[in-house]
Order: sequence, then structure tokens, then C-alpha cells
Amino acid sequence: MPSILVVGADHLGNMPEHLAGIGFDEVMHMSGRKCQAVRKGIPEKVDAVLVLTDYVNHNLTKVIKQRAKEQESPIYYAKRSWCSVKQALCSCAEECEILRKQ
Repeated sequence: MPSILVVGADHLGNMPEHLAGIGFDEVMHMSGRKCQAVRKGIPEKVDAVLVLTDYVNHNLTKVIKQRAKEQESPIYYAKRSWCSVKQALCSCAEECEILRKQ
């Protein structure tokens, strides 16, 4: 059961349905608006992290990148558009390695 943490944007709209369509069973969301979000970090049960670059501050991006590295979770960067997200997740060198582990 792969899970993904989406960082950025106030609302995800229909992105959780699209992510479920490519194999992510659980989608968690962190808006990144509040300063407390930096302290929360990444939940242990997350298999991948997706940062929506047009809706997140630089400090949060830096902290999330560091924590993902510590947890050995892959981190992907994309704009909020579904085309950009899908390209980041499935056209990468690993070719959706996480989803193949199912």
C-alpha cells in the first residue's frame, strides 16, 4: 500500500483521485502555509514525497528535502498541474519504482 505526502497548495482538488489512479493508496497533504509545518516533518509511513514548487516556501522545501533524505524517501518536485505531477512521478529514471514494489 504505497503512500505519498504532498507538500504545498491549500487544496489538492482532484489530485488524490489521480494519484490513486497511478497506484498511491494513501495521499497525505501538508499545505505548508503555517510555520508549524516545518516542525512537523514527514510521517514515518510515507513511501514518497511530492513537493508542489509553486505553492511552498523555500525554507519548508529545504527542511522537507533534508528529512526525506534522512528517511531515505524519494522526493519529487512538480508544479501543481496534473501533467507536471505525473511526469515527475512516472517519467523519472526509477519509472515509478515505488509502485512496482506493490
